[in-house]
Amino acid sequence: MNSEGWIDVQIRTTVDAAELLGMLSDPMVQGGWDEDGVVHLYWPKRQWSLEVRDRLASILQGVDPSISSEKDLCVEEVPDQDWNVQWAQSVRPIRIGKRVMIRPSWEPVDLQPGDIEIILDPKQAFGTGHHATTRMLLEWLEDCIHGGESVLDVGAGSGILAMVALRVGAAAALGVECDPVAVECARDYAAENGFGGNLEFLCGTLEEVDRQGALRPDLVLANLDRQTLLLLRDALTQYVSHGSKLLLSGILIEQESEIVEAFSRAGAMLVQRREQEGWVALEMLMAESCEGAN
Repeated sequence: MNSEGWIDVQIRTTVDAAELLGMLSDPMVQGGWDEDGVVHLYWPKRQWSLEVRDRLASILQGVDPSISSEKDLCVEEVPDQDWNVQWAQSVRPIRIGKRVMIRPSWEPVDLQPGDIEIILDPKQAFGTGHHATTRMLLEWLEDCIHGGESVLDVGAGSGILAMVALRVGAAAALGVECDPVAVECARDYAAENGFGGNLEFLCGTLEEVDRQGALRPDLVLANLDRQTLLLLRDALTQYVSHGSKLLLSGILIEQESEIVEAFSRAGAMLVQRREQEGWVALEMLMAESCEGAN
């Protein structure tokens, strides 16, 4: 227990908590979640400083220039006991789509016949399914997985997408993630949920984990921020050049046209879109694969 207390940094933003954690890459952050349009990030009090605040403010300005560090960023001290209560209450069981139930281990739920249960205790909050960007892809997996597919999850975070893909019928899933802390969390979650050798998480970039370009997934998932999606455009479209589906998320509505245009220049065409809470998810196919697509 941290007897010195905690710092609760509250940010009014549409940016996902997991996205901010990834950009910070600060091992001292002990958790983060979204609540009613406010992202909460937690540091042990002894690890917080003006330098950390300035770095956070700089990152926020980079991803959302409308954020004001004076108006939209609030720093509060929280005693240990209060922090533990907030942390335990931060993630509730959530039903996504028709069958997926995600819950922390301390919150038992009554499952319906056919339900898929994933136990996910918040560690460093790398995607628990509560954010719209993750939720849309989880719902989409129920519709587009028909059985036996291989799935590549780029920027796997907690691994929730890869785990659910397997539960709804995929044969194998590989999660690729640059953040070693996220990879460690994802591997722990996979073990806690009883997954075996058909689920793998590798730390590194796509280029590093697949130097020969040998992967041939049937479905590619990329729940990333706008800048990363643009940077990875060529790599992502390479993996769907043989007719696979590409599902993109992490895109604000106002960023949609830019993403669609960029991917169309690489030969990928928009097939379907979904929208929730100001975010969009897109299904892309390479142009030569679009004939006859529904």
